[in-house]
Amino acid sequence: MRSGKYGDSDGGTLGTAITFLMIGIGAGAIAALLFAPKPGKQLRRELRRGYEEAVDTIQDLKEEAIGRVEEVLDRGSELAEELRERAAPLGKVLRRS
Repeated sequence: MRSGKYGDSDGGTLGTAITFLMIGIGAGAIAALLFAPKPGKQLRRELRRGYEEAVDTIQDLKEEAIGRVEEVLDRGSELAEELRERAAPLGKVLRRS
């Protein structure tokens, strides 16, 4: 099991890498658009399209992250309930002693 600053969860490192990849792609796309010889109207249209795609991608990633967090919380609740059920007989034995 991994531990430490960057390895607390299975998808933590991968999520960080994907985030930086998306930031790099976005920055590269903006730089390419700004330095390309295009008319202002076309440049603004492409910037707007790129922005909208980035917002959609971030929204998708956010929804995926929320789904994963909900799965982890549900699994944690199930494990806690299972542990409570297993510990109940032990608690009865300890109270009798």
